[in-house]
Amino acid sequence: MSDDLISADFRHPRRHVRLDTILRLRWLAALGQLSAIFIVAQGLEFDFAVLPCLAIIFASAVVNLGLQIAFNPMQRMEPIYAALLLALNIAELAGLLYFTGGLQNPFAFLFLGPVLIAATALPTRMTIALGVFAAGCAALLGYNHQPLPWAGDEAVQLPEIYLVGVWLSILLAIGVTSVYTFQVTEEARKLADALSATELVLEREQHLTQIDGLAAAAAHELGTPLSTIFLISRELEKTAPPEMAGDLKTLREQAQRCREILAKISHLNAAGAPFDMMPLSTLIEEAVAPHRDFGVTIKIRVAVSGVAEPVVMRNPAILYGIGNILENAVDFARDTVEVNAWWNAETVQIMISDDGPGIKPDLLKRIGEPYLSRRRHADDASNERSGLGLGVFIARTLLERTGAKVSFRNKLFPDHGAVVQLTWPRNRFENSEISAVAEV
Repeated sequence: MSDDLISADFRHPRRHVRLDTILRLRWLAALGQLSAIFIVAQGLEFDFAVLPCLAIIFASAVVNLGLQIAFNPMQRMEPIYAALLLALNIAELAGLLYFTGGLQNPFAFLFLGPVLIAATALPTRMTIALGVFAAGCAALLGYNHQPLPWAGDEAVQLPEIYLVGVWLSILLAIGVTSVYTFQVTEEARKLADALSATELVLEREQHLTQIDGLAAAAAHELGTPLSTIFLISRELEKTAPPEMAGDLKTLREQAQRCREILAKISHLNAAGAPFDMMPLSTLIEEAVAPHRDFGVTIKIRVAVSGVAEPVVMRNPAILYGIGNILENAVDFARDTVEVNAWWNAETVQIMISDDGPGIKPDLLKRIGEPYLSRRRHADDASNERSGLGLGVFIARTLLERTGAKVSFRNKLFPDHGAVVQLTWPRNRFENSEISAVAEV
């Protein structure tokens, strides 16, 4: 399965945030603002415009109640509506700061809150727009605001250079923390999407394996009644009157055809029943078989050891993982792909190598990450990308779940090409079916 097919439903996830999430944050902000006003006005007994501040908080509460009544709080909002609510949060905060000292108020750094929420849940362009809006509100508050609440009759006057520094610090904090939050959230989102695709692939492979087993069981069960039909029709054909002989011949021929079809199904599934035990060499042959007719020679070398060959229960995770790595090797190889396997009492190892251009040094340490773009050949005139690297990520994840250690490297000069090494503890490899399913 190619990267494009695997990632079709995961490449561009739409971002939606629930209305309930934003409403909870708005109620929390309103409660915090009321607490701050009460402490400053009653506890510290500072003189400032209390009524306008309470009016702003009351208006915010009315908006919250209206949204809760008019809409289902559990519904997911379109990004534009979530951005408008966050912009309203910024405007409400700017109104409160206007009556309480502007940038001189230490709570001015709360401008970061809505922008950080946007960085985790909204598209980049909307996060940038909210950041610009917050920075603009902060700039206006630097020069247009009511006095900062303070003890005594003298108002606090901070130097202009200090207010510029506060504005710049807010601006830098919004920019740096938003970029950092966006990158962390985006990586987590990509990883979650890639893991979802991994589970989907493994479920598909297991489903196909179960279908193979059902086909083999059906072929076995239907074989006996078809043989009986074939024999009876043949005997009846010998003694039947001429007008029935043609129909009986057709019946016998169709029964024989069914027997041949079921025999083919049984043959195809002879080594593929869902609970068959298969030696390592058979597992490699089954993984290699679908990739032999693409103009690239695949050489298999299985080292003979004094220790008995490992035997494993047929495992869709291992077969898919090895098959995907082989598919990439065949895609990038010029002429030959080599599959080498060896084992001892403690370890099982499979090494897959090709004679292609190898892995670029800047990608070598990142290979196996989801959505990592690669190019087919260094001299490819079309310069087309060969997928998003999701297939390699899925293969690596599935193989590591079975206990494998997966490593990527390039061949040493003067040879060229990529090498993928898979190493299992032998006891884990021979019991990998149980562990792979358990971890899903």
